[in-house]
Amino acid sequence: MTNSPAPLPDLGPATRAVAALLEGVDDSRFADPTPCEDYRVADLLHHLMGLTLAFRDAARKDLGPLTATDPASPDAPVPSLGPDWRERLRAQLTELAEAWRDPGAWEGETQAGGITLPGAIAGQVALNEVLLHGWDLARATGQPYAADEASAEVSIALLAADADDAAREGTGFGRVVPVPDGASPLDRAVGLSGRHPGWAPPRRADA
Repeated sequence: MTNSPAPLPDLGPATRAVAALLEGVDDSRFADPTPCEDYRVADLLHHLMGLTLAFRDAARKDLGPLTATDPASPDAPVPSLGPDWRERLRAQLTELAEAWRDPGAWEGETQAGGITLPGAIAGQVALNEVLLHGWDLARATGQPYAADEASAEVSIALLAADADDAAREGTGFGRVVPVPDGASPLDRAVGLSGRHPGWAPPRRADA
């Protein structure tokens, strides 16, 4: 008797969780801080706009400027935020999840951030990016975050592979933040990413 292959991760729950946050993001809060020290809310939204397109194209093996450029590069082709940014980002999140539902997306090699890597790893990275940056956005804007355990477990497995400080150099992830025994899968993933699960934005003077 042969074992059935494990089901491929589904990006749908994570993308829907992020989409659910968008109406709760007031444009007047674009300059507010986020758990990512280098990102304000507007920067985080720009990053989500870019990564949803880049990893969608990576899944489709439609390689080009969106997949060939490091997102940290000043030359990265990132869509601007306009009055319709919520509708566009919501649509891109849906397209991202659909692209990774094709089993072929997880096979062979693809490209993301200018790096050639196996499709299976790119899919996990895409899910991790959506999950964690969704948490960033929720915390920065004071909203609850409905992250599912299966998505968090994918992030945990991916992040645990380079949890020591030496392996993290140059990856964009900080020192692992320990979490208590019995912490939720989401808090474990957040801690492994170098974020503090208890992060909260500073109180605004106009609050």
